[in-house]
Amino acid sequence: MLVFMKERLVFLSVPKTGTTAFESALASRADIVVSNPPELKHAPLYRYNRFFRPMFEKGCKIEDMETLAVMREPIDWLGSWYRYRQRDFMKGKPNATHGISFDDFVRAYCAETRPGFANVGSQAKFLEARPNGTAVTHLFRYEDQARLIGFLENRLGLRLTLGRENVSPKMALSLSPEVEALLRSTCAEEFALYDSIA
Repeated sequence: MLVFMKERLVFLSVPKTGTTAFESALASRADIVVSNPPELKHAPLYRYNRFFRPMFEKGCKIEDMETLAVMREPIDWLGSWYRYRQRDFMKGKPNATHGISFDDFVRAYCAETRPGFANVGSQAKFLEARPNGTAVTHLFRYEDQARLIGFLENRLGLRLTLGRENVSPKMALSLSPEVEALLRSTCAEEFALYDSIA
């Protein structure tokens, strides 16, 4: 999570959406950088609303903070998690996806109780608006980096150069039609939210 007080902007760090590269590029420009622990670095909107928003409003007397987040196409997002958990050092760990097909990974993700290797959360839940009206002000598609970078450059008054960090291993992935249909019906809110991004 990155906080820019003067610009009244909080960059929420949705996992597997390239936010580590933005953190590296913008950390020196941000007023607050939350990089650890992961539960705070990747604080979803409901955690921001519960802990950070009141701190800004009560402690800093700032009531008009806006939030920014990035969402990745749901199948691609799951593919990134699957590949990320294929890294060599993950071998033998309960969250590793070695020896598991992408179809089986997605089937497990769609299960009522997800096994550890497929328990990667939900972008829709991360970004879900709160009953008090707190919502993500600026939502960008991961695949539209030019629009996101343009927004940040304009808002923060800088030129942004990104590196590549925390990248999942490359591998070709595809879902069988029946598993894709299962995912689209089980996680319809993920696709609906992604499709709603202008």
